[in-house]
Amino acid sequence: MSTDPIPMNGAESLLRTLLASRVDTCFANPGTSEMHFVAALDRVDGMRCVLCLFEGVVTGAADGYYRMADRPAATLLHLGPGLANGLANLHNARKAGSGVVNIVGEHASHHLRFDAPLTSDIAAVARPMSHWVRTAADSRSLAADAAQAVAQARTPPGRIATLVLPADAAWGPADGVAGAVAVPARTAIADTAVEAAARALGSGAPAAVVLGGVAVRERALHLAGQVAAATGCALLSETGLARLQRGAGRVGTRRIPYAVDAAVAMLAEYRQLVLVGAKSPVGFFAYPGKPSSLVAAECAVSELAATGDDIEAALAALVERLGAGRLAPRGVAALAPPGLPGGPITAAGIGAVLGALIPEGAIVVDEAVSTGRGFDTQTEGAAPHDWLNIVGGSIGFGLPAATGAAIAAPGRKVIVLEGDGSAMYTLQALWTMARENLDVTVLLFANHGYQILKGELAQVRAGTPGAKAAALLGIDRPLLDWVALARGHGLEASRVDDLGSLAAALHRALAEQGPRLIEVVI
Repeated sequence: MSTDPIPMNGAESLLRTLLASRVDTCFANPGTSEMHFVAALDRVDGMRCVLCLFEGVVTGAADGYYRMADRPAATLLHLGPGLANGLANLHNARKAGSGVVNIVGEHASHHLRFDAPLTSDIAAVARPMSHWVRTAADSRSLAADAAQAVAQARTPPGRIATLVLPADAAWGPADGVAGAVAVPARTAIADTAVEAAARALGSGAPAAVVLGGVAVRERALHLAGQVAAATGCALLSETGLARLQRGAGRVGTRRIPYAVDAAVAMLAEYRQLVLVGAKSPVGFFAYPGKPSSLVAAECAVSELAATGDDIEAALAALVERLGAGRLAPRGVAALAPPGLPGGPITAAGIGAVLGALIPEGAIVVDEAVSTGRGFDTQTEGAAPHDWLNIVGGSIGFGLPAATGAAIAAPGRKVIVLEGDGSAMYTLQALWTMARENLDVTVLLFANHGYQILKGELAQVRAGTPGAKAAALLGIDRPLLDWVALARGHGLEASRVDDLGSLAAALHRALAEQGPRLIEVVI
C-alpha cells in the first residue's frame, strides 16, 4: 500500500483558504456538484458547517451572522436554482451592509455544453444581489479566488461576494492555500465634510442628524449624543437598522417611521439634516398624491459620512470641531423597564412585556412588521441589548437571521419578533435552531393575515377589497397551527392569548436554554 499523502484537491484548498481568512462558519444546502466540498470537511478541521433546509434560510443566517460577528460566513448553495432560492435574503443582506461569501456549485466545465437539466447562467443569477462575482477557472486558481472573495465580502461596510465553483475545480489538484488578501480600510472623511456638518448644525435652524450603519453602535451613539448636547440637534435613525445598540446607558434615537404620513410629519420641522451612515429618507413605495422624498422641501441635506466611511472617526472629528469632548451626551436612556401589564393582547402590551423582560445582552431580531411598529417606546428603558431590523424589506428574514445571530454570539439570548405571514417564508429555520440547540425564543404573532397589505391597499387607493382581494390578504383558511409546526420542527412550543400568560411564558423561556416558540394570538 502506498504511504504517499493524498494530494490536496481544489475543495480542500478552498476550505483551508477560507479558514486562513477567518471564515470558519458555513451555512449550507449542498447538492451533487458540491460533494467534494462536503467530503473535504472531514479532512479539514475548523469549519463549522450548518445545514439549512432551504436556501433562503442559508442566506438569511449568513446575514444575521455578519451583523453580530462583524466578519463574514460562507454559504454553500447548489447551482443556479439553489442560489435563486436564496436571493431574497441576499437582497436583505446587501441592503444591511452584511458581508457574505457565497460558494455556488456548478457543473464540471466539460459537462456544461450538454445543457443538463440543472444548467443555468449562475453568474447572471448572482449579479443583481452580488457586488462581486467570479467563476473559478480551475482547481489551481481556486484558492486565490477564495481569498479574493473574502476580501470583497469584508470591504466596508460589507459586500456580497459570489464564487462559482465548477465541480472539476473542486476535485482537481490544487497547489496549496492562499493567504488573506488585504481589505480596504474605511474611507477617511475630509475636513470639509466635518466643517460643513458643523455649519449646518450650528446654523440656528431646526436640525437633526440621521444615523445609520455602524453609526448606531454604542460608541458612535455616544459621540452623536455629544454632538446633540453641543448643538441641540435631534438624533434620528433610519427605519431599518442592521444592528442598533440600545437600552439603558446608551444614547437613544428616534427611528423614522415606515408610514409616509408619520415620517413626513416627523421630518417637517427640520431645516437641516446631516446624514451619518444613512441615506436621505424616502418612502418604501410610491403612493398616489404622496411624496417619494420624506424631507421637507425647505430642508437642506448634507452628508458627513457614507456607510463605508470611517463613521466613528467622522463623529469624533465633529465632536472635536464643536468643542463637545467634555460634554455629557444628550439622550442617554435610563433603566426604566415598564411594569408587566395584564389583560388582552395589544401591540402596546406586547411592547411593555418586552421592555420589562429583555435581559441584558439580548439580541432582538425584529420582523414583527405591523404588530411591532410601536415597540421602540416601551423598550427604550430596557436592559442594554442589540436590535436587528429587516433592512431590505423582503420578508422571511427574522427566523434565519436569528439562527445566524445565535451562532455568531453564543451565550447571548436571542428573541425573535415574527409575524405569522413572514415566518411561513422560512419556517425551515426552526429545524436548524433545534438541530444546533440554539438559545432562541420566537414570539410568533398570529394575526392570520398579511396585515401590512391591508393597510397598503388603502394607502395606494386601490379601493375597498372585495371577496377575491380579501382572500389574497388573509391566511386564515385554514388556520396555521404554530404550536404544531414548531413541535414538528423539534422546538418546545406554547400558545398564549393574554398579556399575563405571555409574560409568564416569555419569563420561563428566557430562564431556560434552547429553542422554543410562543404563539401569540392577536
